[in-house]
Amino acid sequence: MAKPKAPRRTLESYSVKHISKTIRAGDCVLMRPSDPAKPSYVARIERIEADARGANVKINVRWYYRPEESIGGRRQFHGSKEVFLSDHFDVQSTDTIEGKCTVHSFKSYTKLDAVGNDDFFCRFEYNSSTGAFNPDRVAV
Repeated sequence: MAKPKAPRRTLESYSVKHISKTIRAGDCVLMRPSDPAKPSYVARIERIEADARGANVKINVRWYYRPEESIGGRRQFHGSKEVFLSDHFDVQSTDTIEGKCTVHSFKSYTKLDAVGNDDFFCRFEYNSSTGAFNPDRVAV
């Protein structure tokens, strides 16, 4: 018989030692890709969980896709720092977090005085199985 899974508990926050930052649900993070030649993945933390001892911390994330990762690919009107909030959820180790980032609305992104490496913007939600966008069009 399989060993029952140990109960997990939800954490309010977690200090990621290797980046010297504290993460919380709702934060956006850069995640290390398996291929070092690819750019970091962008994800929003939905929940932080640990085992009963407070160890083995995992994050439940909702992925942002870059235009080139979408079914239609990158188009002329996509911004270089544009990402799409997807319906793709996953569980990841906190060890793969490379840093925190900010995903702005397009309106707040255009008002930034300076765009940093950790600034992105999102105008669409993306259905990863159908390739559909919501909304299906925006002014460019």
